[in-house]
Amino acid sequence: MNAPVPTVRLKNAWKSSHPWIFQRLVEKPAQRPKPGSIVDVVGVEGDWIGRGFYNGHSRIAVRILETRREVPVDAGWFSRKIAEAVALRRETLKLDGISNAWRVVHSEGDGLSGLVVDRYDDLLVVEFFSAGMFRHRDWVYEALTEQFPGCRFYSFADEHVQKQESFDFRGNPPVPPAVISEHGVKFRADPAGAHKTGFFADQRENREWLSQHVEGASVLDLCCNTGGFAVYAAVRGASDVVGVDIDADVIEIAKGNARLNNVRPRFVQADIFPWLRDAANAGEAYDVVILDPAKMTRDREQVIPALKKYLDMNKLALGVVKPGGLFATFSCTGLVSEEQFLDMLRRAAFYAGRTVQVLKVAGAGPDHPWIAGVQESRYLKAVFCRVID
Repeated sequence: MNAPVPTVRLKNAWKSSHPWIFQRLVEKPAQRPKPGSIVDVVGVEGDWIGRGFYNGHSRIAVRILETRREVPVDAGWFSRKIAEAVALRRETLKLDGISNAWRVVHSEGDGLSGLVVDRYDDLLVVEFFSAGMFRHRDWVYEALTEQFPGCRFYSFADEHVQKQESFDFRGNPPVPPAVISEHGVKFRADPAGAHKTGFFADQRENREWLSQHVEGASVLDLCCNTGGFAVYAAVRGASDVVGVDIDADVIEIAKGNARLNNVRPRFVQADIFPWLRDAANAGEAYDVVILDPAKMTRDREQVIPALKKYLDMNKLALGVVKPGGLFATFSCTGLVSEEQFLDMLRRAAFYAGRTVQVLKVAGAGPDHPWIAGVQESRYLKAVFCRVID
């Protein structure tokens, strides 16, 4: 017989479709379940709310997974949910025809709060954002293996997540990188040798769209990381491509990605702030400029300073776009809203003395879905502009 599921009770009435219930709304159980335990949640009147992960150490006390009382959250539940996520990508979005690299599970967007899984050919990169997903990782691995027989795993959890969620994951040994292809362009995905998962599949559609407008153009890829936009541009016939990033390690990976495609963009290891000032002073200008910096903050108290940094770098980047050229600017800081980001761009254009014509506003690819009532899964902002003068 399975052990009974512990019950936690809410202090206030609860009418929300959001899966997160914060600590201040939950009564402390007499016997507190271990972080990540599966619990039943009941309201102030004893009415059944749902079933999910409990964590008495986290700001998010409960992550609701299931709202049907008759459905247990067990190995079979994980198997079905992950099968549904894979079917969306394969049967509806038909991503296998475009790439062998895509997001398999997008946390709340797929009803699996605290879990992100990326696929790079036969390598699955599993990132834990909650103690619950980490505690039940064997069910996760089993369900993924059902969908990807013979796959390899690389798993990790950021230190700040482990601290917030109160679990300890020392990671796993490095794994050999995978070679992936999207829209005919090849990359080496190396989660052990680069930031986060080793490759950013969320920019797939944005890379492809922009690459259709670079033939014969000079292209500058700022914060180029492992060279995604720069390599695409070179493959699609740009006349001159420069990638700039402060991290020497990712620059080496970017050079390797260029060699995979038999192209030769120039990569420079530098801080973009002084580099851009020097470029502007030297009168350098490019037909296409891409600015795709890393996440600026995870702290709500630091959103204003983050926007100031976005403003400064966008103002400098706009200064090296040729009149009539294209400017693509991105933010992967989830706490910065699309409205805030567009307002920042307006101010950056004003201070740079440029007129910016917005052509397209986008985000992550469709393999990064988000639930309408759960905006937290919608993190990437992409704005494509023409700089008129």
